Amino acid sequence: MDIPVHFKPGNYAYVAKKDKVEYLNSQSGLSFPNAREWSPEDDDWKLPEDWKDIILKGLKERLDKFRSLKIFMDCCVRCGACADKCHFFLGTGDPKNMPVLRAELLRSVYRNDFTLGGKILGKMAGAREMTVGVLKEWFMYSYQCTECRRCSVFCPYGIDTAEVTMMLRELLHLVGIGINWILEPVSNSNRTGNHMGLQPHTFKDNVEFLVDDVENLTGIKPNISFNRKGAEVLFITPSADVFAEPGLYTAMGYLILFEAIGLDYTWSTYASEGGNFGLFTSNEAMKKLNAKMYAEAERLGVKYILGGECGHMWRVIHQYMDTMNGPADFLEKPVSPITGTVFENAASTKMVHISEFTADLIKHGKLKLDKSRNSHVKATFHDSCNPARAMGLIDEPRYILDHVVDWVEMPENTIREQTFCCGSGTGLNTDEIMELRMRSGLPRANAVKYVHEKHGVNMLSCVCAIDRATLTTLNNFWTPEVGVCGVTELVANAIVQEGETRGELEEGLRTMVF
Repeated sequence: MDIPVHFKPGNYAYVAKKDKVEYLNSQSGLSFPNAREWSPEDDDWKLPEDWKDIILKGLKERLDKFRSLKIFMDCCVRCGACADKCHFFLGTGDPKNMPVLRAELLRSVYRNDFTLGGKILGKMAGAREMTVGVLKEWFMYSYQCTECRRCSVFCPYGIDTAEVTMMLRELLHLVGIGINWILEPVSNSNRTGNHMGLQPHTFKDNVEFLVDDVENLTGIKPNISFNRKGAEVLFITPSADVFAEPGLYTAMGYLILFEAIGLDYTWSTYASEGGNFGLFTSNEAMKKLNAKMYAEAERLGVKYILGGECGHMWRVIHQYMDTMNGPADFLEKPVSPITGTVFENAASTKMVHISEFTADLIKHGKLKLDKSRNSHVKATFHDSCNPARAMGLIDEPRYILDHVVDWVEMPENTIREQTFCCGSGTGLNTDEIMELRMRSGLPRANAVKYVHEKHGVNMLSCVCAIDRATLTTLNNFWTPEVGVCGVTELVANAIVQEGETRGELEEGLRTMVF
């Protein structure tokens, strides 16, 4: 705990741009003060004069507001059950990346200022004074955690270190310390509705380009609409699905699936982002970005929302939405217009996951599928941390894969609730920390390498847009023989549509047709 952190190029993410912080601080309900030009490599971080009081006051407010935080500060017995469960510790070997010690960075300050034992016994009780050095530790290690919550699965007391990391980041933002790869997407999403800052007409054009691609491949042009009032369903997916590979093929899969069943749905060019980087900044930012989807659903008068393949989108909806913006009583309890299934699990959030929706269609025989169309794929499945651990979406994607592709599981201690993270979530999928990303992703890559060598796996499927981006980079480094795809891409490959003029697509939706 006495070893100071050392910042050098490559071991930290670039700090937030001044104009992005100023913009967010100007927004109602948000507080992102102390916008400035600074660098972690500098000795002087240009903190406010009363920065220490701001931090301690902020910690007190959060201890009073979040009962779970107070419990997590008090109940840890330092047993170390979490230590070798963290992919950052396994990949870096840095003791402060053990979840127990990462939480201790905050817990030591808590003891010093908020417990009698810490005030009397000081360092003997594990207490530390809040100093600039401690603040720098917070910045270093709160951004070497993807909040995947794997450690909490193995903690005998159920301590959620992800919640501790969230609090560390919130406290850092109080004095103007944040990273650009998170705050710029938050800024863009608040301003235009999506992480990339795409204007409505650009988002619309991108989807229409994908419609043309689907028509070229299948001979059938999907019917789509934007901002259409009175549609039965509002469909929202991560914006990455409509502008970057390999998410583009997942978005094409959505178009084919919805056309095959004749779904009455619409896209929104204003709520054009399912992802919520507010989860990685502050509760207030998370709430604000989540609210836009429901505001748009109310404006368009839809019955409910169908959501695409995304990780943190679903953690926010499943764990936080109701206490932040819900219940969404202006929407109806979701019912599949194709099968009549009532999604009781979405009775309050009024939002259904595409995997739940698709698995239900397959169960009721509403899709004509030809598994041989995925004969070029030998797949495995990556349980994305947030859908798997946060909302229990574990069996539905597997049920889908059983019906559309030949696939195998990775080792049992690397899947389902115990799944390893991609190593680059929570806004850490930025190139300036590439070595850290490759190290932290090693446990997942090792499991992929195992099934590739043992079973000939050549495709890693998942239901998360960030995973599709980060796992592609990870596999390119560790297991370049294995590609990455969304589950809905594999579904669309296998769908047989009435009236199609599809030829032999040797690579499914990825086949180049001229």
